[in-house]
Amino acid sequence: MSTAPTQQKRGRKLRFSPLFAASLIVLGGLAVGSVAYTRSAIETIAAALPLTPDIATLPVSAEVVDRNGLLLRPFTTADGRWRLPITPDQVDRRFIDMLLAYEDQRFETHHGIDWSGIGRAGFQYITAGGKIVSGGSTLTMQVARLIENSGGTRNLDGKIRQMVHADRLESELSKDQILTLYLTLAPYGGNIEGVRAASLAYFGKEPTRLTTAESALLVALPQSPEARRPDLNPKAAKLSRDMVLDRMVTSGLIGREEADAAKLEPMPKARREFPKLAAHLAQQAVRSWPEARRLDLTIDRRLQQALEKLGASRAGALGPQVSVAIVVADQESGDILASVGSSGLFNTQSDGYVDMTKAVRSPGSTLKPLIYGLGFELGLAHPESLIEDRPTAFGAYVPVNFDNFTRGTVTIRQALTESLNIPAVVVLDAVGTARLVSRMNRAHARPILPQETAPGLAVGLGGVGVTLRDLVSLYAAIGRGGSPVTLNDGITPRVDNSLLAAPVLDPVAAYYVSSILREIPPPLNGSAGRVAYKTGTSYGYRDAWAIGFDGKNVIGVWVGRPDGVPVPGISGIKAAAPILFEAFDRIGPVTPFPAAPQGTINAANPDLPEPLRRFRHPNDNRVARDAAPEIAFPADGVDVDLGIADGSGKPLIVKVRNGQPPFTFFANGAPFGHSAFTRQGSWTPDGPGYVTVSVVDAKGRSDAVKVFLD
Repeated sequence: MSTAPTQQKRGRKLRFSPLFAASLIVLGGLAVGSVAYTRSAIETIAAALPLTPDIATLPVSAEVVDRNGLLLRPFTTADGRWRLPITPDQVDRRFIDMLLAYEDQRFETHHGIDWSGIGRAGFQYITAGGKIVSGGSTLTMQVARLIENSGGTRNLDGKIRQMVHADRLESELSKDQILTLYLTLAPYGGNIEGVRAASLAYFGKEPTRLTTAESALLVALPQSPEARRPDLNPKAAKLSRDMVLDRMVTSGLIGREEADAAKLEPMPKARREFPKLAAHLAQQAVRSWPEARRLDLTIDRRLQQALEKLGASRAGALGPQVSVAIVVADQESGDILASVGSSGLFNTQSDGYVDMTKAVRSPGSTLKPLIYGLGFELGLAHPESLIEDRPTAFGAYVPVNFDNFTRGTVTIRQALTESLNIPAVVVLDAVGTARLVSRMNRAHARPILPQETAPGLAVGLGGVGVTLRDLVSLYAAIGRGGSPVTLNDGITPRVDNSLLAAPVLDPVAAYYVSSILREIPPPLNGSAGRVAYKTGTSYGYRDAWAIGFDGKNVIGVWVGRPDGVPVPGISGIKAAAPILFEAFDRIGPVTPFPAAPQGTINAANPDLPEPLRRFRHPNDNRVARDAAPEIAFPADGVDVDLGIADGSGKPLIVKVRNGQPPFTFFANGAPFGHSAFTRQGSWTPDGPGYVTVSVVDAKGRSDAVKVFLD
C-alpha cells in the first residue's frame, strides 16, 4: 500500500472538473424547494471540509505482535475504540469482491461519484416529494462520511457535502488508500471499527480467510451496525447477511448452491474477547512505547498460547491461589520465545496481574550447578571426585540436607544429582560467595542481597533474591558452554552478545555441569537424558523451581503463591518439573547437546589425576570427620514453645551434629529414642518445666543441654 500524501491545508480552493461542478449545480436545481448550488457555494463547502487523514498517522489500536508479525494483544484507542490497522491485501479477496459488488460496482472507474447512481437517487428524490429514497453513495462517499463522523445523510445538503468531499478524496488518495480507510473505519457495532476488529470480535480470527457467510455478514453490518449486531439482534443480522448472499447470486459472484449453504452457517452469538497473549509483556511494551502503533516482540505466538494453557491447567490442579510462571529463551540469540507471567491475567485469587517472571524470590537449590561449576573451573574437583556428606559446621551456620540424612562419602556427581546441601556449601566455602555472586552478574542474573550485607554461605541454598528471568539467563550461559547471553524480549534495544567477553564458566566446567544435570532422574512424564535440568524448593515451601535446557532452548518454571504464603508439600520435582518437561514437548523435538570440548576428562575416580580424586577444602578441619556429638537444637538455656499451655502438645525435636551413629537420646536421664540412621530424636513431655536433654553416640561420647519447655 502506498503512503498517503501530506494533509491538505484548510481553505485551499478545490479544483472541480467542469462536469462535476455542472452536475452538482443541475442536481441542486432539480431539488424541489431548494437553493441551486453555485460554484461559489460548492467551494465554500470544500473549504470547510476536514483534513484528509494520513493513513500512516491515523489513530488506531496499538497492536503487539509476535516475532512473525502475528497478533498477540491489541489495545483500544484513546477514545476506547477497537480500530486495528489493516490493508486490502490482508483481507480475504472474496470479502473485497463482495463488498464492491454490493456497495460500489464501479469503484475502480469512477472519480468518487457514481453518476448513474446519483441520477437514480435524484430522480427518486424528486418523485418522492423531497425525500431521499436511495443514497447512491459510493465507497468514497462513505469514507467521507466516516471521516466527518456525520452519521447518515438523509438530506440533500448532506449528500452534496459528501459528494464534494468524495471528489477531494479521489484527487488526493489512490483507490487503494480509499479502500484502506473504509476497511479501517467502517462501523461494526458498539466500539468496533474496521473489518479486522470485526472479524476478531465476531469470528475470533484475522480476516485473511473468511467463509462466504462471514464475508456476507461483514459486508452487511456497516449499513446499520447497531440494528444488525449478531450478538444483540441475531435475526436482523441473519436477514441482512442472507440479503447480501442473494445479491451476490444476482450479480453472478457466487452460485445459488453456495449461497444456500452459506445461509445455513450459524450466526455468532456473542462478541469474542480480543487476544491477550503475553499479556504482562504486552502491557510493558505499551507503557515503554506509548506512541507506537505496532510493537514487535520476540515471542512465538503458537508456543506462547500453548504454554499459557499449560500453566493455567497445572495451576488449577494445585489450587486456586497457586500461580505458574514460565520463560522460554533461545540460547544462541537470547530471544524470549514465551513469557507466561501468571496462570491467568484476571485470576484474582492467584493475583494473576502480577508478572512472576520478574518477581524476586528465593531460588532454593537452583544455584548449586554454578557452585560446582566454579569448583570444576578452579581445579578443585571433577564430577567423579569424592566429597564428604557429613555434618559440617561453618561457625554458627550448620547446613543440613533436605531429608536430614547424610550419605557419607559421595561423588560430586551424586551430590548434585541428589541435590545434597552439605557438599554444596562445602564447595561454596572453598570457591567463595563473592565469586558466586560475581559470576551470577556476568550471566545477567542480578542477585538481591539484604542491604549492606555481604553474601554468606546461605546464598548457595537460596538465601538470596532472584527472578525467573535471572535463572533462565544463568542456565542459558551454562547451556552455551559458559558464555553469557542477554535475554531479549523486543522491548529494549538488543545487546550484541559477542561483546560480552567475560565468561560465566569455562567450557569444560560448563560441560561437566551439563553432563551431570542430564543424569538427574526426570519426573514421571519425562524421558531421561533429553533435558539437562535442576529443581529447587525454597525455605518453607514458598517457591518451586525447575530450570532446564537442551542443545538449543532453555526453559524456566516457577510455581507458588505470588503473596509468598507457603504451599504445604509443594516442591520443584513434584510441581515445577512436570511443567518443564511438558513445555519442552510443546517446543518440539529436543535439540542434541554439543560435544565435549577439548580438555574434558572422561574417567572414573580411580583413573583421575591424584589431585582430582578427592575434593579437599583448603581448610579441611572445617569438616568434622570424627568429632564428638553436639546437640545442634535446641540450644542450651533457651525457652522452647511447644504449645503445652494451650493443649496442642507438640513434641520436642532434638537434632545432633558430629558424632558416630547410632545415637541414644535421653530426657532427664530417661532414654526416649534410639536412631541408627537419622540425627534427630522426638520426645513429647508430660508438662511444662525445665528438662535436661542429652545424647550418646556409638563411641560413648555425649552432649547435654538444659532448656525450659512451655
